[in-house]
Amino acid sequence: MNPFFIIILLGTIGVLGDFFMKLAGSGEKSVDVKWFLIAFFLYASTSFGWLYVMKRVELSSIGAIYSLVTILLLVLIGVFYFHERVNGYELAGIIMAVSSLFLLTKFAS
Repeated sequence: MNPFFIIILLGTIGVLGDFFMKLAGSGEKSVDVKWFLIAFFLYASTSFGWLYVMKRVELSSIGAIYSLVTILLLVLIGVFYFHERVNGYELAGIIMAVSSLFLLTKFAS
């Protein structure tokens, strides 16, 4: 299986965990245990995938791809589900993050 696809998949699962963690802390209770446990199990489920990827891909590449996936998916969830706004500085940061991935993949050895 392609390690870069696995990084994207693991990033997506991690963002799903972040989504449930946000739900866990957003309710009337200090922590909604049901959402917290779902987030916990999602985070824990990625451990074996990260072990596989760490053996096959340089850490700097993993970090760049994972960060980009996380940024883009969290922004999409924030905007479309939680109705958050993205300001100009944040949009510029997102554009720079996408650009950095292209630069890293173009000049990687």
